[in-house]
Amino acid sequence: MTTPPTLVLTTGGTIDKAYFDALSEYRIEDSAVPALLARARVTAPFRVTELMRKDSLELTDADRALIVAAVREAPEGRIVVTHGTDTMTETARAIAAAVTGKTVVLTGALAPARFAESDAAFNLGMAFAAVQVAPPGVWIAMSGQVFDGLKVRKDRDAGRFVPA
Repeated sequence: MTTPPTLVLTTGGTIDKAYFDALSEYRIEDSAVPALLARARVTAPFRVTELMRKDSLELTDADRALIVAAVREAPEGRIVVTHGTDTMTETARAIAAAVTGKTVVLTGALAPARFAESDAAFNLGMAFAAVQVAPPGVWIAMSGQVFDGLKVRKDRDAGRFVPA
């Protein structure tokens, strides 16, 4: 039995940020996702498509429409979306309102993947596993849990996602 392929859509967010010491700022760089999946030795079939390189606070309605269209038009029925955590739930709602019959898992990181203490690899691994076993719908894999994408919120004070 073969595993159906998974599409990984990258949109930017903290997971793909790099720190520029000379400028004392963070910028979104090439996605860290392919390297994370290679390091994890993922053998299930997947492809990675970069949609954009944006902080989620900078996402526009047009950007969300692009994400929704990419999910809807993808031939894959299992899709992981890497996304900034600040507006991840807004994108989850947009996808859920427009796409049916697919399993979509959004994930991201509270610290850049390039940092040793990042949660990026763990969250991406959870998302990749969840997309293979969860029923169709929109899910968020963060903070060691898989949440219904319509019943979760980011608790900024606690630095984690919690049920809504």
